[in-house]
Amino acid sequence: MATVNPTKHLTNLDEWRRLGEANIFPPESRVELINGEILDMAPIGFNHSGHINRLNMLLTKLAPVQVIASIQNPLQLGDLSEPEPDFMLLKPNADFYSSRHPVADDVLLLIEVADSSLAYDQNQKLRLYALHNVPEYWLLNLNDVCLEVYRKPNGEVYAEKTTLYSGDNITLSQLPNISIQVSDIL
Repeated sequence: MATVNPTKHLTNLDEWRRLGEANIFPPESRVELINGEILDMAPIGFNHSGHINRLNMLLTKLAPVQVIASIQNPLQLGDLSEPEPDFMLLKPNADFYSSRHPVADDVLLLIEVADSSLAYDQNQKLRLYALHNVPEYWLLNLNDVCLEVYRKPNGEVYAEKTTLYSGDNITLSQLPNISIQVSDIL
């Protein structure tokens, strides 16, 4: 008799959304669909949420009025992934993305805030965002008190990585009129 090894059941966005509509996951659960796998995400701590609030306040003030700020909302990446990045600046959309989730082409800036999830965000999330051509990915690294800036997606990596600290400034690649002091978000 042939040996059969168990395999993972990978899901796609259609099945993922039906699971959500059927209330399979408790309302307080933090789950994301990444490459067909349903992943439990770490709870959000005080420091993490405070930094998201700081990013929201600063970048919403600086962004042109038509740019849409999105906080911990889904981003559709292909048919197998729907992460919920901590913060995104999105291209204008007449219905504010109420008829569909944004896709990578809609993203001007994507930011993940990381402490306990740092290794995951530096590896799996980075590859996912690069593969789908998210143009600018910031990783606010709370452990090392720095901002990792990834630009120029090339396959599963970014061709450009810059690490910035408190005394540095950054200008957004997709919104070059916005420049901020890194200390304002650290």
